[in-house]
Amino acid sequence: MAPYNLLTATASLMARSFSAFYTNTPARCTGIVCSATINPVKYLTAQTSGPPKRPLNGYMRYVLQQKPVVISQNPEIKLVDAVRKIAQQWRMMSPEQKQPFQQAWVQAMKQFKVDLQKYQAQLSPAQLQQQALEKRQKMAKRKAIRKKRAKLKSLLDDWRNLFSHQKQVYIQLAEDDKIRYKNEMKSWEDHMVDIGREDLVREQTQSKKKKTAAVRRATKKTAAKSVKKATPTKKKSKTSSKAKPSASAKTVRKGSAKKT
Repeated sequence: MAPYNLLTATASLMARSFSAFYTNTPARCTGIVCSATINPVKYLTAQTSGPPKRPLNGYMRYVLQQKPVVISQNPEIKLVDAVRKIAQQWRMMSPEQKQPFQQAWVQAMKQFKVDLQKYQAQLSPAQLQQQALEKRQKMAKRKAIRKKRAKLKSLLDDWRNLFSHQKQVYIQLAEDDKIRYKNEMKSWEDHMVDIGREDLVREQTQSKKKKTAAVRRATKKTAAKSVKKATPTKKKSKTSSKAKPSASAKTVRKGSAKKT
């Protein structure tokens, strides 16, 4: 699989993360910059049960509020493209324009720390230990993901630096694997059909088989009609009521006439 662009992946991840929160958010902003307190997001900083969640930073608050504006102005735009457009707007904003969103984040962080202290005060030592373990596991997972992305980016750079004849080796291997996969999949699907498990066969394969069967039936019908038209109809020959005299009969008649 070819490595993907890191910017696109980040925008996609960010869009998926917050799509559930701002899908139905009313569009109250008319310009690029909105007030950072128009749509309060208390549910992002505290929960009725479980640990409080870290609040959104200034940039993410801007994304949260600008999404309805961009969608209303561009109804056909994709979510990832909308987030990318908002990110471009944020980069072009001055520090003064960003300040309300940053200040809202600072205030939310203060409340988050208070809520976190209250929550941790209710936990037992065993629960605190389990919480620390889960935090270390999350950090290790994030580190592994960042390492994998860096490796993919390095491989992409190496691939781009290869010559055409060097790439051809890997392209041919990929084509061979593609053919092998198609053959193995066809064999497996044929076996599923034989044992009566058509439900496991891919829908596209089923539709192809139906089309092939329909084409065969239509071809047979066309061939049968062509043969029927090409074969002439046999007509019964009408024989005359009086048979023509043969040559021997004529000779006999001439001889009898001479004797007379």
